[in-house]
Amino acid sequence: MSDLQSSNYDNFDAKILDIIQQSNRATSEQIADQIGLSAAAVQRRMKRMREQNIISADVAVVNPKAVDRNVTLIVQVTLERERLDLLDTFKKEMKRHTYVQQCYYVTGSADFILVVTAKDMSDYEAFTRQVFFENLNIRHFETNVVMDPVKVGLSVPLML
Repeated sequence: MSDLQSSNYDNFDAKILDIIQQSNRATSEQIADQIGLSAAAVQRRMKRMREQNIISADVAVVNPKAVDRNVTLIVQVTLERERLDLLDTFKKEMKRHTYVQQCYYVTGSADFILVVTAKDMSDYEAFTRQVFFENLNIRHFETNVVMDPVKVGLSVPLML
């Protein structure tokens, strides 16, 4: 049994998800034509998948450079102490900070991996002063500057 079937959705749902991950502007009619269902059935399935949080957001993907966010950085953060309250505080701060596009609590030598966007290196330096240097629970952070974003995406591969 595939992951799709065990998660209480079927191949039609997977096909719908595959299409809307490429463009959430596809209409129910366009999707229906591609997968062999009625537009009403597609709408019902999409409504159910939103209610079940299978579809967690309908968003526009903005080109960072078009809005003067010219630098992307991958940052490894190591905390001084990993007490639950301090972890939760750091997670909340990262969720609210607009420069942080993604934040992962990870295993390995670092505690967190961040994907950060900034206008330029001066802008990033201001971010580090505010977020890292002023936080007494940050032991160390290491930054990698993205030279070429070879592949960027949030599509989830689906078993069709």
